[in-house]
Amino acid sequence: MSEPRKILVTSALPYANGSIHLGHMLEYIQTDMWVRFQKHRGNQCIYVCADDAHGSAIMLRAEKEGLTPEQLIANVQAEHSADFAEFLVDFDNFHSTHSEENRELSSQIYLKLRDAGHIAQRSITQYFDPEKKMFLADRFIKGTCPKCGTPDQYGDNCEKCGATYAPTDLKDPKSAISGATPVLKDSQHFFFKLPDFQQMLQAWTRSGTLQDAVANKIAEWLDAGLQQWDISRDAPYFGFEIPGEPGKYFYVWLDAPIGYMASFKNLCARRPDLDFDAFWAKDSTAELYHFIGKDIVNFHALFWPAMLEGAGLRKPTGINVHGYLTVNGQKMSKSRGTFVKARTYLDHLSPEYLRYYYAAKLGRGVDDLDLNLEDFVQKVNSDLVGKVVNIASRCAGFIQKGNAGVLVAGNAAPELTDAFLAAAPSICDAYEARDFARAMREIMGLADRANAWIADKAPWSLNKQEGKHDEVQAICALGINLFRQLVIFLKPVLPLLAADAEAFLNVAPLTWNDHTTLLSNHQLNEFKPLMTRIDPVKVQAMTDASKEDLTASATDTGETAPAGNGELAKDPLSPEIEFDAFAAVDLRVALILKAEAVEGADKLLRLTLDIGDEQRNVFSGIKSAYPDPAKLEGRLTMMIANLKPRKMRFGISEGMVMAAGPGGEEIYLLSPDSGAKPGQRIK
Repeated sequence: MSEPRKILVTSALPYANGSIHLGHMLEYIQTDMWVRFQKHRGNQCIYVCADDAHGSAIMLRAEKEGLTPEQLIANVQAEHSADFAEFLVDFDNFHSTHSEENRELSSQIYLKLRDAGHIAQRSITQYFDPEKKMFLADRFIKGTCPKCGTPDQYGDNCEKCGATYAPTDLKDPKSAISGATPVLKDSQHFFFKLPDFQQMLQAWTRSGTLQDAVANKIAEWLDAGLQQWDISRDAPYFGFEIPGEPGKYFYVWLDAPIGYMASFKNLCARRPDLDFDAFWAKDSTAELYHFIGKDIVNFHALFWPAMLEGAGLRKPTGINVHGYLTVNGQKMSKSRGTFVKARTYLDHLSPEYLRYYYAAKLGRGVDDLDLNLEDFVQKVNSDLVGKVVNIASRCAGFIQKGNAGVLVAGNAAPELTDAFLAAAPSICDAYEARDFARAMREIMGLADRANAWIADKAPWSLNKQEGKHDEVQAICALGINLFRQLVIFLKPVLPLLAADAEAFLNVAPLTWNDHTTLLSNHQLNEFKPLMTRIDPVKVQAMTDASKEDLTASATDTGETAPAGNGELAKDPLSPEIEFDAFAAVDLRVALILKAEAVEGADKLLRLTLDIGDEQRNVFSGIKSAYPDPAKLEGRLTMMIANLKPRKMRFGISEGMVMAAGPGGEEIYLLSPDSGAKPGQRIK
């Protein structure tokens, strides 16, 4: 067996100037799943991050709120830490770039670059706000576009015509901070001589450290020729002063990536088992991976490795780049309620729903990922509740009641357990390659096979027959073992489900290698529901809570009114209903576990239905068509699952099954096509 790998992993640093939203969470969930997988496999994998706490924007926001920058970033860090923790993002350390470790490392790296001749100085001309007494970054200057004449445009590009230009090209420029007319002023700046590293970067970016699409984009910049990078800012500025240069500060993007090192160094001071140099020295044999969005590729794939090379430090093993998040096929929108903060999501829904959906969508490329809210509900309910949890809920009761909760020894389907075992290497490879979507497809394919086998064996029917006790126990014991295998494969994505499953299974925390064994003659604990279905009402409540402009008109939100008033031929016996009323019907596949006549009722049957994550009691007036109701058991049908429960003389009916026909003996219970599974939603 090979030695455990030593891996250091980071995510991009969230800016300490606002709340985390679901677009941000895509990256942290992606990284956390990969880190958990590595730890699950027995590797030493350290995950560090920090708040990016410097820059003019933070200084100005703190001033506006009547706080010091230190107070502001402390408040934001507490908020960020809570959001990450509740989304189950398990950092080994979450630090801040405004730290002594970062000040020390930033100064050391700068001085090494300077002493090696990689720092240049020259005077530049910039706009200066005479009221705020500060130089203005491009985004803090507004004026009239010099190309199309549109007013109120920022200092680097026009949002209307798309033109790019220098801030000095703007007509009627104004400071976006004070409204004052800025003046041009010269200042001495410091530059990192990035062209010194052109040859190294051409080789390094094609060495397999980047996805092909990212390497191709970087090649465009390399082919165009690299420029020196301005790494200084003038006071007033919230950041670190450049050593030996009073009133000059490191630009936030210089010390931000060094914040990865600083967070790790802070952790090393508390963890004697960790050695800083073992991970960052030039000759380090440890692995280093950064997970980032495609908007900051140039900083991580050009500036950062050049800085490390120039300072005599190791470069990343790999930079893993992801795309943007869209919601319902569009950019996140506050007016539509799809710009959802992490906290707003957590107020309404379980974090594991989103973790699974992201996993099911995340490949190893840089394509954008769409969070389609309707698909989100359907996929989580179908896969996690209808397939995975359904196996345990189907089998646990028979073991608890029939064998005092003890799993019998044996293997009722060796070909099935062999298939699960054979699938593990491919699932492992998909996780390693960050192709979570492929891993989830393969895991759900195994869940489908397990459910099909259990449905074929139908222990609920066998349990009613004499002499079938041992067979029922053997089937359900294997069902529980297959569920355990699926939990092992899903644990990096669903740590809460795994913990609850471990409690039910009465086992120590599961590791990847546990998939090679089966539980035998093993005592289970009492089964409790492991996951509930997503209620679409909660998704709607989340989006409603995210809307900032509740009075937006249809025109404002891009929605269109119904077109035309054409009349449809109507059956007078069937009044029209609005589409929204029909769409609200939650039609699901149901497995009939038990069917029996209702004593004292001429037409009713009492049906016990399995809809994936729960069982329902439904009364149906179909007795005349099914005089032997036991023949319905084990059959799939369709039911309306969100019908308000109705109190009847014989009990409460929790839904309605679908049937057709004129009545009497001519009533036909509707069934889905073959391949349907209990709990699946019918659209």
